[in-house]
Amino acid sequence: MLGFQDCLLCGESSPTLLCANCEIDLPRLPKPGCPICALPTPGGEICGQCLRERPFFDHTEAAFRYDFPIDKLVQSFKYGHRLALGPYFGAHIATLAKGCRAEIIAPLPLHKNRLAARGFNQALEIARPSARMLGKPLMGDICRRIRDTTAQADLAWTARKSNVRNAFHCSEELTGKRVLLIDDVMTTGASLNECARILKLHGAASVDVIVLARALRD
Repeated sequence: MLGFQDCLLCGESSPTLLCANCEIDLPRLPKPGCPICALPTPGGEICGQCLRERPFFDHTEAAFRYDFPIDKLVQSFKYGHRLALGPYFGAHIATLAKGCRAEIIAPLPLHKNRLAARGFNQALEIARPSARMLGKPLMGDICRRIRDTTAQADLAWTARKSNVRNAFHCSEELTGKRVLLIDDVMTTGASLNECARILKLHGAASVDVIVLARALRD
């Protein structure tokens, strides 16, 4: 017999974290979109931004648009320590990754100071169940964040690229390997792009990105 709990959004009794009605109402990312960064484009073509400056990651998928109530769920997960959301988010990531050819799954790393303050890396808590569901190896320490940068959310979009420059260090030889990089939210993609750059410097043949939610410019 299924155990029931209160839906995290509406409070109705549900066998899962979110009831069926709230799940249906979550803000899906508009399709089609740019195959590189997942921003919506009219015919699914590469967006102007990626044409002007090609990112180091090769492909991006996102389950949702970063909007209410996904934003509140992510904030509750990261800052409210509601870790039960990790497997729920991970299941959405795994669904998107079913056709992914990556051989290695890696979470976007946190700096040790941020990790100590928060107590966990939200990307790892999402990537762990995703890797298990996909049957792929998780390499949580493939990359380290070596610079304790200003939080990206505290900066203007235009300042985020320089903020994370040389913020990551890779400890593995990845020649020919295909990597799937996982995080909770992509805004400008600056952190994911810098991490992908370092992974490719160490030989990664491709770096795909899957995030729970993609922020869109107003």
